[in-house]
Amino acid sequence: MNALFQIIIFPGFLFLFVFGLAAEFLDRKFYARLQNRVGPPWFQPLADFIKLVGKEEVITETADVAVFRVAPLFALATTVTAIFYIPLWHEKALLSFEGDIIVVLYLLTIPSLTYFLGGWYSRSIFSMIGAVRSLTQLFAYEVPLFLSVLAAALLANTWSLSKMTHFYAVHPWLWVCNAIGFLVALIALLGKLEKVPFDIPEAETEMVAGSFTEYGGRLLAFFRMALDIEMVVGASLLAAVFLPWGLGLTFLPGFLLYLLKTVLIIGFISLSRAVFARLRLDQMLGFCWKYLAPLAFLQVLLNLTLKGFLVR
Repeated sequence: MNALFQIIIFPGFLFLFVFGLAAEFLDRKFYARLQNRVGPPWFQPLADFIKLVGKEEVITETADVAVFRVAPLFALATTVTAIFYIPLWHEKALLSFEGDIIVVLYLLTIPSLTYFLGGWYSRSIFSMIGAVRSLTQLFAYEVPLFLSVLAAALLANTWSLSKMTHFYAVHPWLWVCNAIGFLVALIALLGKLEKVPFDIPEAETEMVAGSFTEYGGRLLAFFRMALDIEMVVGASLLAAVFLPWGLGLTFLPGFLLYLLKTVLIIGFISLSRAVFARLRLDQMLGFCWKYLAPLAFLQVLLNLTLKGFLVR
């Protein structure tokens, strides 16, 4: 019963559902205030979800029905699963083993692949172009994100997120050494979430809704919920790896500190949406490979050098 509660209620699906809706509201509200607009009311994300769930589900004749229906469910399932391996308010995650950091990064890659499959098998011209853009971006931001996260793991000498957070809790000053990786991971997270300036696959002025053009009803609601939860899980991962403060506290203060760290990361996402303009796809690829990837590799080299001195 305890395992069932953790999977369904907390910190599983229901918690992520509520926090995902709250994160969407904070993102939209802060973004609106930065543009001198009022923004949506607090219940708007929930109202949008209920409206979509209640709408008729329409699938085009040319679409592959099986892939079209399954893709949103896979996106939602993988994002929820990833949270069980990430330390939130305690040094130890709900599930932990040596190598779980690889599992988390793998699980967070699957949603991007479902966006591609869902758009490609919609057989709509806008969906297919948006799908190709999603897959092209994947090969640009994933490498810097992986390198920046794994650089912190190299310094901690472990492939377990729980052991990594314990290492940085014991050596709190070392988190400063990962500052470059943290900045790279923040920018790469924007690409993973397809947020401005990397919202190229969903550029509404060009692509209508990109991969999701032919989606509606509850399938679109599942995709949107997967994006909201992915934002929460991505922020949780960065908070655990690069901001491991207070993970040794008791539940309530530790949980409140976890919320504060994730909200700050979500605030950075909203700020970037207001400050930057959308890049072209070639500009995005060039930026990731010319700047983000070398900076992430520099972080790896710095951590390997520092690790050599720590071992001595």
